[in-house]
Amino acid sequence: MEATVILEKIEIKDNTFARQFETLVDGKLISVEYSFQEKKIFLTRINVFDGFDNEEFINDLLKNIMEIAYERKLKVVPILPKIALFFRKNSCYRDLLPPGIKI
Repeated sequence: MEATVILEKIEIKDNTFARQFETLVDGKLISVEYSFQEKKIFLTRINVFDGFDNEEFINDLLKNIMEIAYERKLKVVPILPKIALFFRKNSCYRDLLPPGIKI
């Protein structure tokens, strides 16, 4: 039985020059920094503006980034503990982890 994931579509810009996924909330930038190595994307940092504490939005943003990884056929390596926790809570994305990485 497959789990159905309903996403709130967030407009995400892939800023390859700055190596980050970007979106705007209330006119302010939120970004997830990454680096590439072979067919893997390493998620290294989440940047939010002062006073932003909407964890549900961050989870939705990460879910949308996982969909981008599926589309591009990338494996995801969570460097940031907060992103590793996201994988623990959302086991439907564990197939995006490279072989040998267990969370």
